[in-house]
Amino acid sequence: MKIEDLHKLFLESKGVSTDTRKIKEGSMFFALKGENFNANEFAEQALQKGAIYAIIDEEKYSRGENFILVKNVLKALQELASFHRNYLGIPIIGLTGSNGKTTTKELINAALSKKYNTMATLGNLNNHIGVPLTLLAMNKETEIGIVEMGANHRKEIAFLSRMAQPDYGYITNFGKAHLEGFGGVEGVIKGKSELYEYLKANEKTIFLNLDDPIQKKHLSYQKIYSFGSDEKPDVPVEYLQAGNFAAIRVAGYEINSKLIGSYNGKNMAAAYTIADYFEVAPEEIKKALENYIPGNNRSQVINRENLTIILDAYNANPTSMAAAIENLEAMPQRPKTAILGDMFEMGESSKAEHQELAERLQKGSIDSVYIIGEAFYGTSTDSRIKKYRTFEDFSADYSSGSIDNGVVLIKGSRGMALERALEFI
Repeated sequence: MKIEDLHKLFLESKGVSTDTRKIKEGSMFFALKGENFNANEFAEQALQKGAIYAIIDEEKYSRGENFILVKNVLKALQELASFHRNYLGIPIIGLTGSNGKTTTKELINAALSKKYNTMATLGNLNNHIGVPLTLLAMNKETEIGIVEMGANHRKEIAFLSRMAQPDYGYITNFGKAHLEGFGGVEGVIKGKSELYEYLKANEKTIFLNLDDPIQKKHLSYQKIYSFGSDEKPDVPVEYLQAGNFAAIRVAGYEINSKLIGSYNGKNMAAAYTIADYFEVAPEEIKKALENYIPGNNRSQVINRENLTIILDAYNANPTSMAAAIENLEAMPQRPKTAILGDMFEMGESSKAEHQELAERLQKGSIDSVYIIGEAFYGTSTDSRIKKYRTFEDFSADYSSGSIDNGVVLIKGSRGMALERALEFI
């Protein structure tokens, strides 16, 4: 079936489903494959549950006219998303970076939605499947699309950019994330910069943080809208100290967020800059940024009587860990406790990066430190830092309720599921 014909059927449907457990009535079911599953096997079940078409790539599972056979279901999904993006013809903002992508995306969406009907990536659906699902969630009512792009190896951002065809783009930062796939920090820089290379090649607009020396290398490009604390950016920003939370001053407005950590000031500034470019009123941007509350284990602040808990258990890499630890040390509350889990996808750098972080903790001012996971367990530390090979070892040793005041940081890679520690505090 031609992509134009598939798109006509898509427009008549109620959207796309890829999971038979979450079938939307009237949707098109795309039978994706993985290493351990083949959704072609569940295509008939999807129709029984309310899907109107099942897109499959194995003829033996076809049972009639509601089954649409294609060469490759994933490729069909991606091509349909690109076709739909061009059909809509709306401005698309592409977003990537090592840290802060999802928070920045949510802030941009909050600010732009004060004036426009926006559609942004849901959660962290930012890969080769998530990006097409995001594009296909947009419709004729959508005025601006915001597409988060994640990657753990080179050429992935380039591929996602060709699919989403962004008109604007922003990179949050270049940090020590997914070092295994990128082959080191230089690989991270080249991989993430594929977004800017796409924008340059297609004469699109880059939003640029002039306080980032790596990003400043793109200053020779003409279509730039910048922010920063010096060097005469388009949007001058002053970063403020406002207790434990990020705050900025811009265009005469002091904006105080509910985001823990001064490092989130850059994310706020980026969102302000992009909303300013699209002519959202400054007072409306201020409202949006101040009212945004983080969720989904990302820099969540949980208050329990005399105890403040910073739950940041969605992701971790050396750059974000260092920022979170620095922020904890700067907070006025005492005592300070850190419960930290292994950082994944570090490749050959894993041992050295975990050891460096352990030494940083050993020299720091945090009162109690618990490190959990195989990588952290293999580090050399003194007895002040308590090490556990598994979360189960930690939970068995930890005395429930022994931390009842001060501030606690809980941070680790998603696979560590450190939000479980909330049960013991």
